[in-house]
Amino acid sequence: MYSFMGGGLFCAIVGNILLVVSTATDYWMQYRLSGSFAHQGLWRYCMSGKCYMQNDSIAYWNATRAFMILSAMSCFAGIIAGILSFAHFSAFERFNRSFAAGIMFFVSTLFVLLAMAIYTGVTVNFLGKRFGDWRFSWSYILGWVALLMTFFAGWYMYAS
Repeated sequence: MYSFMGGGLFCAIVGNILLVVSTATDYWMQYRLSGSFAHQGLWRYCMSGKCYMQNDSIAYWNATRAFMILSAMSCFAGIIAGILSFAHFSAFERFNRSFAAGIMFFVSTLFVLLAMAIYTGVTVNFLGKRFGDWRFSWSYILGWVALLMTFFAGWYMYAS
């Protein structure tokens, strides 16, 4: 039982780190613009070595940002519940903290899935047609890896 919980917490901690790094970095998409390479994240875009804040209030960026932040927060709450599941409090004997942690990790998985689906759909259908030579980059890939890590964290905690 404790090995599943330890594995779940390990996956959750790695997943939460990946969620924060993916959300904060500027390499969700790379493209060629006017002969030079540019890249963008959820908060900034960079062209010709200079980075600029994305001040536009575009719905899909706001939704992706919100879901990524909610995912990281629910994953962190699940980590706290998972750590507390190792402790034995007499007042909380009937409350299964590892089950609650597993649910929080599944909620985190749902939020990151929504964020990645929104960003992928808009990028492929709108931005991909606007820029001829483009690709998803490592921040985006970290988001998908974080999805897998939070899912497996939930599965491990749910199974324990």
